[in-house]
Amino acid sequence: MDWTNFDRGVFLVNVLGIIYNLKTKKILIGKRVNDPHITELSWCFPGGRPAYEEELEHYLKLEIKKKTGLKVDVNEIIFAKTYPEKKEFLSIYYLCKLVDGRGKIGDKFVEIKWIKPSEVQKYFTTSIAPEILDFLKTLN
Repeated sequence: MDWTNFDRGVFLVNVLGIIYNLKTKKILIGKRVNDPHITELSWCFPGGRPAYEEELEHYLKLEIKKKTGLKVDVNEIIFAKTYPEKKEFLSIYYLCKLVDGRGKIGDKFVEIKWIKPSEVQKYFTTSIAPEILDFLKTLN
């Protein structure tokens, strides 16, 4: 699709989960390599693009299970944003609670890691919205 034909209102939606483990007070991130859409992307929150048949939260749970092996509950939307790197991408961030699973590398990740919320900027190579960073501070 030629995105230059649109000046507004058309986005590729991506749902992302900030998975919080209440016991350890850590969040899960996954490492990607050779992302076809954002070459600068390395570590990220798990998620993906939803299909049209079900609710967004259903697909977020499905993508998290596929990429990490974890079962989560999707609690609430934290933030939505576009990216300076790719303005046609719209990501919706959800807070997710770990329900079950030990975690395993799955589809499109080469590594997964539990980190303290305050450590996220050490890993991410793409921009992180200040609102996300402020939210992560509330999890410490």
